[in-house]
Amino acid sequence: MRKVYGLTSAIILIGSMAGCAMAPGDAEETAKVRAQLSKHAELGAPNSIEVQTVDRVVYLNGIVSQGLQSREAEAVARSTPGVSKVVNSLAVPH
Repeated sequence: MRKVYGLTSAIILIGSMAGCAMAPGDAEETAKVRAQLSKHAELGAPNSIEVQTVDRVVYLNGIVSQGLQSREAEAVARSTPGVSKVVNSLAVPH
C-alpha cells in the first residue's frame, strides 16, 4: 500500500512541475534579449541586468544607476523579436 502512495505522490509532483517548465524558445528569447542589452554600454557592465523568459514574457531584474537606464533596458527588451511582454523589476538606488 505504501508503494502505491509513494508512486501517486511522485506522479502528482511531476505533473505539477510540468506547469512550471519553460516554453520552447524561452532560452533563445533570453539569449536574444541579453545580446541586445549588451549592445548598450550605458546600461552597465555586461550581465548586470538579469534576464529571464517564461512563455515569451521577459523579466528584467537587477540594479541600474538611473531611471532612464531602466526605461531604456525595457525598451530594448520590448523591441526584441519574439518578446510578447516585458516585466521590468529593475531597481534604482537613491
